[in-house]
Amino acid sequence: MANRGLMAILLLVISNTFMTMAWYGHLKFKELKWFQNFGIVGIVLISWGIALFEYFFQVPANRLGYKENGGPFSLLELKVIQEVITLLVFIIFTVLFFKTESIRINHLIGFCFMVLAVYFVFKK
Repeated sequence: MANRGLMAILLLVISNTFMTMAWYGHLKFKELKWFQNFGIVGIVLISWGIALFEYFFQVPANRLGYKENGGPFSLLELKVIQEVITLLVFIIFTVLFFKTESIRINHLIGFCFMVLAVYFVFKK
């Protein structure tokens, strides 16, 4: 069962990486000459195409991780894990791709509260 849990978490990390690229990656498109003439519809379609890959990982992650399918996590636990992974992926993405953005102490405190949320959700 631990392997299913680790596999679910790994798939959620991959899934969230694609989703972050779909949701926020297009903000960097203006720096790429090929994308400069795309209108909003083109950008939405490209982002939608990237997001499709998110589903290829998100759906199996939830199926593998869910208790009623033989996984170790309840539905609430899966959701909280997914949210924390989303935050981690977003912070890494922001630091790597958006050099003008900075992570401040209030962001770190908020993240600590998210970690506390995981603790309390998993507390039996």
